[in-house]
Formats: sequence, C-alpha cells, structure tokens
Amino acid sequence: MTNNKFYRLVKRMAESGGGIHACDSIDTTRRFALFARARIAICCIALIAWYGSGAIAFAAAAASDTPRTPAAWSALAARVAARDAVGGADPRQALLMREIFAHDVTRRLKVPPAEQRAYGARLQAALDASTLGGLSGEYVVLVDRNQNVQALFVYFRAVPADDWQLIGAAPVATGRPGQFDHFITPLGVFEHTPDNMDFRAEGTMNQNGIRGYGRHDMRIFDLGWAQGERGWGKGGFSEMRFQMHATDPDRLEPLLGIRHSKGCVRIPATLNAFLDHYGILDAEYENLIDSGRSLWVLHSDRQVTPWAGRYIVVVDSQRKARAAWSPAPSGAMRAKMPAGADTAD
Repeated sequence: MTNNKFYRLVKRMAESGGGIHACDSIDTTRRFALFARARIAICCIALIAWYGSGAIAFAAAAASDTPRTPAAWSALAARVAARDAVGGADPRQALLMREIFAHDVTRRLKVPPAEQRAYGARLQAALDASTLGGLSGEYVVLVDRNQNVQALFVYFRAVPADDWQLIGAAPVATGRPGQFDHFITPLGVFEHTPDNMDFRAEGTMNQNGIRGYGRHDMRIFDLGWAQGERGWGKGGFSEMRFQMHATDPDRLEPLLGIRHSKGCVRIPATLNAFLDHYGILDAEYENLIDSGRSLWVLHSDRQVTPWAGRYIVVVDSQRKARAAWSPAPSGAMRAKMPAGADTAD
C-alpha cells in the first residue's frame, strides 16, 4: 500500500467519526501518530501472514517426511487405486504415486526441478512427433539412453494444458555398441500392448551364471519388434526384439547407470515390481480384463491405478558430460562386472 493510500485511509477514518480533525498542531500530531500505527499494524499483519504460510509449508513438508506404518502405506496405495461409483477418479490423486514410488523403488534418482521440466519438454516433443501431443490422464515412461544419463522417468499430467509432472526416476542400462549382436536402444514412442504379450522370468542362470531377466517372476515388458541401429560391423538398421526388464539382482543391478545391454532397457527389480503391481503401463491389458479375458501374466493381487498408461518413450538428451544427479557406478563396481554381462539379454 502506498503513502497516498494510507493518507486516504486516515481521511476516511476522520470523516466516519474516527476523531481526526483539522490542522492544529495537536491534531496534526494525532494524525501522524494514527498513520504510523496503521502502517505498523499492516506490517504486522503481513509478517504474520508470511510466517503462517511458511509454517503451513513447513508442516506439509514435515508431514510428507513422517514415516508411515505398513497399514498407512497400504491405505495410501488403496487411495491411489480407488475409483468412484461410476469408475472415474480425481486426477489429483495420480500425483500421490510419487510417495509410493519413493517408498517402493529402492534405487532412485533425485532429479533437480529444472531437469524435471527439461525432460518433460523432451517427452512432449517426442509425443508431438508421433501425433500424440494431446496425450494426458495416464502415466508415461520416459527413458534417456544417453550414455551420460542412463535414466528412466515416470511422468503424468491430468490434461493436455498441464505441464508433465515427474513421479519418480531410476537408473537403467541401455544398449552398448561395439560387440556383435548388440543394438543401440531405439529412439521413439513404443506402445505396450498385449499384441506382444508380456511374460515372466524363470530366474534361471545362463552359461555365464547370470540371470538375464532377473529373479523368478519378474515381468518382462515386451514391446515387440523394432528397428534398431546395429552397434557392430558397418552399422545400419535391422529388427530387434525390444523389451524392458529387470536384470541379475546381485551381479548386474549394481551396474545400472551405464550402457551394457544388447539393446533392451534394464531396470531395477523394485521398479519392475512397482510398474507391474500398479499397472503403470497396463491400459491395454486392463481393457482385455474388462472385456472378460483372463491373463495369466497379471497377478491377482495387483492394485491397478485408474491412470494406467501404455507408452514407453526413448530419447537421447545429447548430454556431453555425466549428469551429477545420475552418477555412474564406481570403478570398483565396474571391475566386478562378470564375464558375459553384456550378453545377458
């Protein structure tokens, strides 16, 4: 409020019987005293409001950091998966999945806000290029195959006018060129559909003692045949089977964050379980369930979100230096890479 507004306020108080009269020396002193008190009062109110908003924000932050009991986590999961009487749901509930991601996924990346927005823009650009620019109301998985990032992000927005909001991020491993039958993970938008039915890992070891698909019962998200760039010989493109799956939990999962697959996207086991349990990419699978189909690959105890999606988007950020928020495995971890690690897919 400007000084002129304060003087008008004082004048209105006088005209309404507030006890301020014409200009003799005593009344002038009173006028300025009242004016000063008014300014002090307004400053105090502003200070209280500022402190109160800060206290509310602090309380909200403290509440989100408060440890939950198992029952509380179960209640939160049920809330995120809940639908109303006609099968709809409030899209604001979709962002509660952030808390579940942070609780369930043990290997996570802390992505700075500016980077979250930048990857949201990359996601939108990729969707625009695939005539899916208006996609909203469902979760989308984004992968940056860049060798200096190697990360997966889960995003959501309620309507096309909204910005994409990050749910969570985790390290991955994509295709490592330089060896026969190794593809560079393909770029683009890939639809997760029952036309290429998923399956589950047997948990058996290959000839190098590696469980290529991870522990028993880990889900393999099958994206079908894709045109992949050959990472050997003279290069060029040919068909590859594109999948996203867990990896050996003991020998290879610690190496996530660098390229060392044959072209697929390797992800942490807890992320695999998170995507599977909440049906993050199962929109089309759920359509089959709704039509009366029974699918053995889906567990009966799943808590499928109302915002199940169907798209995995792969980009390359062209980053020239390692992202500090997505650290590579240490040299000591890399030294322990078992023989045949790059051929586990």
